Amino acid sequence: MKSVLDELSRRVRSAMAAMGADGDPMIRASQDPKFGDYQCNAAMGLAKKLGKKPRDVAADIIAKLEVADLCSEPEIAGPGFINFTLTPEFLSKSLGGIPPAGGDAPDGVAAGGIAPAGAAVDGVAPRAGVDRLGIAATDAPQVVVVDLSSPNLAKEMHVGHLRSTVIGDCICRILEFEGHTVHRENHVGDWGTQFGMLVAHLLHEKPDVAEHPDELVIADLESFYVAAKNRFDADDDFKTEARDTVVKLQQGDPDTRKIWKAFCNESLRHCHEIYDRLHVSLEDRGESFYTERMETIVQRIDEMRLRGDKDWIQISDGALCLFLEGFTTRDGEPLPMIVRKSDGGFNYATSDLATIAHRVEELGAQRILYVVGLPQKQHFEMLFAAVEKLGWAEGVELEHIGFGSVLSKTGTMFKTREGGTFKLKAVLDEAVARARAVIEEQESGDTGRGIDPDEVDKIAEAVGIGAVKYFDLAHARQSDYKFDLDTMVAMDGNTAPYMMYAYARVRSIGRKAGVDLASLPTDAPLVLEHPAELALARKLVQLPETLHGISRDLRPNVLTEYLYDLAKTFSRFYDKKHGVRVIDAEPEAVRTSRLRLCDLTARTLKLGLHLLGIETVERM
Repeated sequence: MKSVLDELSRRVRSAMAAMGADGDPMIRASQDPKFGDYQCNAAMGLAKKLGKKPRDVAADIIAKLEVADLCSEPEIAGPGFINFTLTPEFLSKSLGGIPPAGGDAPDGVAAGGIAPAGAAVDGVAPRAGVDRLGIAATDAPQVVVVDLSSPNLAKEMHVGHLRSTVIGDCICRILEFEGHTVHRENHVGDWGTQFGMLVAHLLHEKPDVAEHPDELVIADLESFYVAAKNRFDADDDFKTEARDTVVKLQQGDPDTRKIWKAFCNESLRHCHEIYDRLHVSLEDRGESFYTERMETIVQRIDEMRLRGDKDWIQISDGALCLFLEGFTTRDGEPLPMIVRKSDGGFNYATSDLATIAHRVEELGAQRILYVVGLPQKQHFEMLFAAVEKLGWAEGVELEHIGFGSVLSKTGTMFKTREGGTFKLKAVLDEAVARARAVIEEQESGDTGRGIDPDEVDKIAEAVGIGAVKYFDLAHARQSDYKFDLDTMVAMDGNTAPYMMYAYARVRSIGRKAGVDLASLPTDAPLVLEHPAELALARKLVQLPETLHGISRDLRPNVLTEYLYDLAKTFSRFYDKKHGVRVIDAEPEAVRTSRLRLCDLTARTLKLGLHLLGIETVERM
């Protein structure tokens, strides 16, 4: 199934070329059905160039167009808009040509590109089968690095890590589906002075770790960190010991490194318990990985300075700095990017420069995406400007995928009563508990379906985790949102429970009809006559352009909006008053056609939720 928007754009562009004009065809999906399914706004822009009236230009475009196999005769509206309405024949052919589930993977390549949780090879998530619904992979694949999640290993993950993790994972899934090679980089904080304190405290509390590092278990990382910090603040001897431990760690002392590694592994175990529940796959690559590379990076920059042809690379107060045009302090003074401090130490800028060099020069990245909160906007602007100035990423797209904050219901930062940040594990546990309560309440009534307790647990886990992820992804990425578990687990509105129920409901139609929807004959024609059938078909064919747009603009909420619209469109289709009969439809050809539309809807919902990182359940 091809993108209708892309195909119309290609044909309008050809018509414009035949007129001796070029430019953006400006094809958009219509917001109002009375203006057709798609609208072309190119005539207004071309009119001035061609010295004609916009309506005359629109007429010239139509005269050169060949779209009879897609649309009814295009219509000119208003000052020069061209409206396109897809024909039932085209819709039937497009949807009817979708192969059965699992039958459209390219030879030698597993369909999709969705990574199982917790699995990655050399930073590239392995591909697993997924129903592609006939959507071909891109003919211009890239190597893309996505920097996501990135917790500090000294503490447990908190709710502040949620957005980077789920937004980053969704972006990875869609790019992988598009056919790009994606490196899911978890740039974890595993280096720095605080690790001397933590390793020293670990030796005091668990001295056996020196002999048996693989047996290290820390039940509560947060409490461990707080105890280490309290000891550091209160005990001068321990403070000296911690600083000596930092020196040993940085100098590569084998015993110290062994204990440090054990602590990092235990911290990562806590992280991956969360990732597994969220169904997120990534490659851990700590800051420590770049320590030697930072030395090289600073040397490369200093050599540029010494050559004397880069006056924006300077020693300032003993520090090696980059002075980049356009970046100033609040007082209007030049704002330096320090890459080597006056004491010879490195900082975040040094680490980030080394990271980009590794990703471009060793991973072969053509596009690098940083899924990091909006407060880091200036840092990334300076980083990208520095890399461009240094000439280290020519032809590479560098993008900061900024996002807003998670707030409480009152609009303040989301914290515990004690003022600390909520642990992500606690938030997920509470969401699952709320989902279980909703399911158990439904089961206790007269309409209960007799779901056994084990299945209730599985459904509650899927719904609870899905609710948290969907609620986050459904908000515009750059906006803040208020965390509200009651709304998240609601069975109505644009929520994961509603979407998961919509999928399960469609699947139940096949069971009620006594039909395996997946076994319906794909050569049976789709009969599209009723307005509800046509509306559903139009929404289904919009999937390729929706996914392609998200891979470009990286806005997951566009997918949640599409799925919600699809679910509502299907409800109207299945409504006996406003839609059509399905299970008892006659004749048999019409019944089969409508059941096939049900199957395509379920498959589309499942794929869409999968790309959001959300499981589906067969009944709710």
